[in-house]
Amino acid sequence: MTAPSEPDDSFHVFDTTLRDGAQREGINLTVADKLAIARHLDEFGVGFIEGGWPGANPRDTEFFARARQEIEFRHARLVAFGATRRAGATASKDPQVRALLDSGAQVITLVAKSHDRHVELALRTTLEENLEMVRDTVSFLKEQGRRVFVDCEHFFDGYRANPEYAKAVVRAASEAGADVVVLCDTNGGMLPAQIQAVVSTVLADTGARLGIHAQDDTGCAVANTLAAVDAGATHVQCTANGYGERVGNANLFPVVAALELKYGKQVLPEGRLREMTRISHAIAEVVNLTPSTHQPYVGVSAFAHKAGLHASAIKVDPDLYQHIDPEQVGNTMRMLVSDMAGRASIELKGKELGIDLGGDRELVGRVVERVKERELKGYTYEAADASFELLLRAEAEGRPLKYFDVESWRAIVEDRPDGTHANEATVKLWAKGERIVATAEGNGPVNALDRALRVALERIYPQLAKLELVDYKVRILEGKHGTQSTTRVLISTSDGAGEWSTVGVAENVIAASWQALEDAYAYGLLRAGVEPAA
Repeated sequence: MTAPSEPDDSFHVFDTTLRDGAQREGINLTVADKLAIARHLDEFGVGFIEGGWPGANPRDTEFFARARQEIEFRHARLVAFGATRRAGATASKDPQVRALLDSGAQVITLVAKSHDRHVELALRTTLEENLEMVRDTVSFLKEQGRRVFVDCEHFFDGYRANPEYAKAVVRAASEAGADVVVLCDTNGGMLPAQIQAVVSTVLADTGARLGIHAQDDTGCAVANTLAAVDAGATHVQCTANGYGERVGNANLFPVVAALELKYGKQVLPEGRLREMTRISHAIAEVVNLTPSTHQPYVGVSAFAHKAGLHASAIKVDPDLYQHIDPEQVGNTMRMLVSDMAGRASIELKGKELGIDLGGDRELVGRVVERVKERELKGYTYEAADASFELLLRAEAEGRPLKYFDVESWRAIVEDRPDGTHANEATVKLWAKGERIVATAEGNGPVNALDRALRVALERIYPQLAKLELVDYKVRILEGKHGTQSTTRVLISTSDGAGEWSTVGVAENVIAASWQALEDAYAYGLLRAGVEPAA
């Protein structure tokens, strides 16, 4: 593990995804996962990465050992997390304190009790002994050449109950040599004005360098973090995508974006902010959670515009309805096409898809009416760009983009005596002047149709061999005729280089699926540069 170059120490971005973020329900990181996330965070440019609690569990101990050998950190310093020594012991002989040294980390975060009731009820010791535990542990680690941060657990609740004692813990840590004393809203119950008032007072009364660690139980973790910065905190603790226990922690990405773009603080190396969207999604993939589409700055919907009024203004100047240029954080603006769309929405969407509508008001008007007519029937194009592009090109060229003509199709589900089911589909179609009949079996009727369509077409269009269905969603729309509800199907398809979505709507789920399949194959051939049939 190569040490990174000495960073600017005036402001710290401290990430605790590998420890606090890993406590989120549904996240279970392997050592390999932790190493991958650490590399992403270092590439992003955070100053400190808290890797876990060595000595407390074998996985974290192994992580520190492997990180030393396998990761060449360019920007971040690896941080080991642990607790102050036990009551009645000495730091130099406490096995868990020794394990922090054995981890090889040059930066150590100590968690310390700062709420008087937690000291007496959880630690079962005296308030003065708790102060001595802080002093002794910080002093010992500093003597060993380590940089030390102290997390004051439950600080804000403790401050409310006994402000003088909470401040005494801060003083004890700072006077013993702690580089930063972090005020933790462990229960996540504070609001921004409260955070700002407390941090301001503690800073004035103790003179310590302060940091902030905010949980998101009131939905205010990012705002609370920034309020602490406003009050003088120069160290922010966050997690990627806001992962963490209960509802999570302060989200690293909105905090960093706000600091750089709103506060004018350069807290990342030059050019790293443009990698933010990619890094956010990459970490989501490692933890096996779908990236939040509506996450600020990095969500795919963060700069998506649907209303026609918005589109009209954006056509003149994108800044009229966007608080930043999405490219600053590695994201892109998207136009959504729906029954709310106006002419400007269609023109901008056409430009996004590389289709020049040439200012043809009649054409744009036809597309607007076509979209509104079809969305009234249940179609949705904001989630099915590929189907919309096929519709737009058909209107622009005056004919559908056809690669094959379907004569008929059918899907059969056979219920067998042993309780199993057989699914078989047959398609009859014409392609390049040839009539083709193909039959295939599948693990469901839609899968059988997909396979039959491939059997029929792959000889004529070998490009289809690359296509893979990657997602399939069914929604039953509100019915107007009792049980005769309308079904909408969205299919996502990939060719290995990109992914696209298509939509089908019918009273029958299989018929809706067939429509979406037809569009998926037509769009795949269009992407492959195959000319449609005359």
